[in-house]
Amino acid sequence: MRAPPDPCHVLLVAALLPGMGHVWIGRTTRGLGFALFALLGFWLTTKFAAPEASFVGRHAGGFFVWALSLTDAYRGARLDRARFERGV
Repeated sequence: MRAPPDPCHVLLVAALLPGMGHVWIGRTTRGLGFALFALLGFWLTTKFAAPEASFVGRHAGGFFVWALSLTDAYRGARLDRARFERGV
């Protein structure tokens, strides 16, 4: 059985593309769900944000989902690595 990927590498991949850290660790449905909702959040907040809002303000919904996916992917990878090291 192969060792799961390093959680720091999973975090880096998740930071570059929302949801892809989950896909890498085998939680494909969860990762694609995060990617879809991040895109939906980006799009919705651009439609409803005030015109004078900053770039981050105009895309806050997507950034929020992206931030949630980062911590979730890292946590999942860390737990997988711990289970592997314990032999469970």
